[in-house]
Amino acid sequence: MLGIIQRGLKQGLQLTWTLGKVIFPVTLIVTILQFTPVLPWIVEKISPLMKWIGLSGEAAVPLVLGNFLNLYAGIAAIISFEFTVKEVFILAVMMSFSHNLLIESSVASKVGVNWWFIAGIRLSLAFVSAILINWLWDGGQEIAKYGMAPSRDTIPEGWIEILLQGVQTALLGVIQLALIVIPLMVVMQYMREKGWLDIFSKWVAPFTKFLGMKPNTSMTLVAGLTIGLAYGAGLMIQAVKEDGVSKKDMYLALIFLVSCHAVVEDTLIFIPLGIPVWPLLAIRLVTAIVLTAAIGFIWNKKNKQQERKDATYEHKYNTF
Repeated sequence: MLGIIQRGLKQGLQLTWTLGKVIFPVTLIVTILQFTPVLPWIVEKISPLMKWIGLSGEAAVPLVLGNFLNLYAGIAAIISFEFTVKEVFILAVMMSFSHNLLIESSVASKVGVNWWFIAGIRLSLAFVSAILINWLWDGGQEIAKYGMAPSRDTIPEGWIEILLQGVQTALLGVIQLALIVIPLMVVMQYMREKGWLDIFSKWVAPFTKFLGMKPNTSMTLVAGLTIGLAYGAGLMIQAVKEDGVSKKDMYLALIFLVSCHAVVEDTLIFIPLGIPVWPLLAIRLVTAIVLTAAIGFIWNKKNKQQERKDATYEHKYNTF
C-alpha cells in the first residue's frame, strides 16, 4: 500500500509540475492585463459583434473576462450590468462552452492536440449556440433579477500591488491544481494496480463505444465531466503514456470535454443569476454527445474504408 501511495504521489507531483508551468504564467499575465488598457481595448473591438448574437455592447465585458479569466469573473461582470433574462441565458451558454480559454486550452493541448483546434471548437460552439438561441427564443425580454452576488475584490493600486495580486492568483491556481491532481493520481494509481480501472472501463464501455472511443478513455471522460477540462486533460496525459490511448480517441475525448466539462459545478454557479439551469445543462450534454458521436462515426467509417482499401491493395500485390 505504501508503495502505491509513493508511486501515486510521484505521478501527481510530476503532473502538477507539467500543468503548473502552463497555469502559473498564463494566470499571472491575464490577471495583470485586466488592470491595463489591453482588456478594455479588446472589449471595444468586440462590442460591434454583439448585436449579431442578440447581446448589447456591454455583454462584451463578461465574455472577455470569462474567456480570459474564469466563469466567476464573467459572472461578477454580468451582475455589474442590467441585462435581460435572454441576454443572461445566452451569456451563460456561451461561457459554459468557452471560458478560461487560455489556461484550459493550453493544458488540454499538452496531450498533443493543437491549441487552435481546441480553442476553435469552444469558440465555435459558443457563438453558434448564441445565434441559435437568439433566433429560436422570442421571450426573456424582462430584466434579469440577480440573486446571490459573489463578493468583489478590492482594486489594487499601483504596479506593485497589481503584480502581487497576479502572483497570488497564479500561486493559488497552482495550489488548487495540486490539491486536486495529487490525491487523484494516488487514487488512480491504487485503482490501476488493483485492477479496478479495467472493471470500470467495462461499465462505461457502451457509452465510450457509442462516442466512437475505446474503453481506455473512460476515466478521462469521467474526470473531465466532474472536475473540469484541465484535470481531465491531466488524466489523459497519464493515459497516453501508460494506457496507449490512440490519437483518434484522444481527439474525440477532448472534443467531448471541450463541449461538456465540470458539468455540475459550471452549471450550478449560474443559479444566482436567476436563469433556468436545466436547459443550460441539457444544451451542453446533448451538444457534447451528438458532436462527439457524429465525428467518431465519420472517423471510424473512414478508417474502416482505408483498412479495406489497404487490404485490397495488399491482396492484389500478393496475387501478382
